[in-house]
Amino acid sequence: MTQPLRITFAGTPDFAARHLQALIQSEHQIVGVYSQPDRPAGRGKKLKASEVKELALEHNLPVFQPQSLKTEDALNELTSLNADIMIVVAYGLILPKAILDAPRLGCLNVHGSILPRWRGAAPIQRAIWAGDEQTGVTIMQMDEGLDTGDMLHISRCPISATETSASLYTKLADLAPGALIDTINNLANGKITPEPQNDAAANYAKKLSKDEANIDWSMSAAQIERNIRAFNPWPVCFTQMGRQPVKIYQAHVVEQSSNQPDNNGRVLSSDKNGVIVGCGEHALCITQLQPQGKKPMAINDFLNGRSDWVTPGTILGENNE
Repeated sequence: MTQPLRITFAGTPDFAARHLQALIQSEHQIVGVYSQPDRPAGRGKKLKASEVKELALEHNLPVFQPQSLKTEDALNELTSLNADIMIVVAYGLILPKAILDAPRLGCLNVHGSILPRWRGAAPIQRAIWAGDEQTGVTIMQMDEGLDTGDMLHISRCPISATETSASLYTKLADLAPGALIDTINNLANGKITPEPQNDAAANYAKKLSKDEANIDWSMSAAQIERNIRAFNPWPVCFTQMGRQPVKIYQAHVVEQSSNQPDNNGRVLSSDKNGVIVGCGEHALCITQLQPQGKKPMAINDFLNGRSDWVTPGTILGENNE
């Protein structure tokens, strides 16, 4: 039988809330929930509570929303909860050493990659972007470094050829809570041997940017296709068609025996099966896209009203008339 632990939980978005729900359903006792302060949201910019806060309030759990954990007051508040362990999932605030050391068993973090690969802010997206065949979640003991702590548990899952960041996020959100509960139970029963990370094998998953989503047609078609999937649902890859940016949601690689540099971004053909565009290597066939002010649409629907935007010979990425 597992010895119940007193747990403080720190997290903010839906991904974190799924872990909090699993902890609520476990035999462990949640003595406090930390989440980012309420933020303005929507057209009215009204303050909105995070998904973690909303879930905690539903279950009458005490909620704490400090602007920082680096103050003496924040440390005293957390220490007063007398927790055995702190679980941190997509919280968004830096934990200083005093906080990391406060619980008897320290602080655990759920990270969306197989560490030490893809330390940092965007591990789910970067795994797709790089063409990795698998990823997973790592439960690790937190230290002062960036995702550098000892690993306690790894769960793996494949990355399919059509995987987007949205679909992979869902896979990991389903996989991770159970892995967390197993890890906590094993830790409570003394059945875990921490494994140090191999720093020499580490790489960094930097944040995505809107600039990066602007398609560079000199890249290979394979890389652009991965970008399209990796940057969905945000920031979504786009290119100039005519005089406006158009978002690209689905495309596939078309192999070509040779490529000419002056064909980069050039529409090679356009019909109901897709718009084929030259790239640095091979070509890309676009099959779903979204003009400004419209919903994402299949290429056939797009061509019904905008075929002149993608006539063969047109160069995408330029402000053509």
